Amino acid sequence: MVIERGFQFLLSPGPTPVPDRILNAMHRQSVDFSGPEFIALCDAVFEDVKAIFQTKGIVHLYGANGHGAWEAALSNILSPGDTVLIPEVGVFSEAWRAMAQALGLVCETVPNSWRKAIDANAIEAVLRADKAHKIKAVLFVHVDTATSLKSDVLAARKAIDAAGHPALFCVDTIASLGTTAFPMDAWGVDVTVAASQKGLMMPAGLALVAANDKAMAAGKSAKMPRRYWDWQERVAGEHYQRFCGTAPEHHIFGLREALNMIAEETLDAVIARHARLARCVRAAVSVWCEAGGMRFNAENPADRADSVTAILTPEGIDAEEIRAAGREMNLHIGSAIGPYRGKGFRIGHMGNINEPMILGALAGIETVLRRHDVPLGQGAMDAAIASLNSPVADTLSQAAE
Repeated sequence: MVIERGFQFLLSPGPTPVPDRILNAMHRQSVDFSGPEFIALCDAVFEDVKAIFQTKGIVHLYGANGHGAWEAALSNILSPGDTVLIPEVGVFSEAWRAMAQALGLVCETVPNSWRKAIDANAIEAVLRADKAHKIKAVLFVHVDTATSLKSDVLAARKAIDAAGHPALFCVDTIASLGTTAFPMDAWGVDVTVAASQKGLMMPAGLALVAANDKAMAAGKSAKMPRRYWDWQERVAGEHYQRFCGTAPEHHIFGLREALNMIAEETLDAVIARHARLARCVRAAVSVWCEAGGMRFNAENPADRADSVTAILTPEGIDAEEIRAAGREMNLHIGSAIGPYRGKGFRIGHMGNINEPMILGALAGIETVLRRHDVPLGQGAMDAAIASLNSPVADTLSQAAE
């Protein structure tokens, strides 16, 4: 029997560790959700959450996970039989495609390796060829949590504009919001989907969808059946309509505290912290890879996400055994999913994470890898520590203060 002692190192790609401040904010009695105090709280939350997306648009909140955010976006801007373009990048671009197909949408895919970021030029080529403008929306995953690939949102926006195409630009930021720079309005994104359990440091169960004026206008003519997800109903005026019924009160209490914490640190500092910790992880993994067995899934260093790192293990090594051994020391890292299952693992480095947590987790992972005779380069921890003390790290840290 495994008896867990000490601090739990939860370095999964989600859910991420929930700060005590957020847990305490949620640990309270229910309130009258139609009363003036809760309405005032919601008014402030709906306004303040816009700063995380960096948008002047409307942010809709749902009692749901990220998949619910996908469906909310699709059902509000599209009609059955519409065509959408989905650049392939990993498990979650494929899952969004499967949902679109289930809703009766026609899906075109931009094929891509699951080890490289989305190619904006390929998007432009497909849209230029769509002379009739059949494609109504581009569904773009900013960070694919399974492959840890980060794709260039602004490049995709420029590709859409260069093609002169009117398609709505929809971006999945479930694994990037609050971890990676994402100025929604400045980058010309029409719809953004997100969820609570990653960069926002909350329990799973709250989906967020931000929509600009163009997207909201599209929702007025979209014919997709919907009721719970309906943006037009949710902005109709009555407070309860914001949630299509009873509000997910405790998630709103938690989101209020999460927004407070991000504002105190500042969003720029949060993004800088994630970049710093991601470099620390990549420094260690790079050394591990020097022995020739381990590999980053993301082949191009510029494509590696600041929220999660997917690592492929050598042939003959069962990565699930490594994860199981980690759990015995209260270290929890993510499994590889999709076609990578059993062939790798993922280190989540997003949300309520700091340097000692990352260093402790890396040391724990290396301990397990060596116990399983995985060939590793020497000096990974020295490299990780050095990355935290590098001039680049110091510069970013000062810029965030």
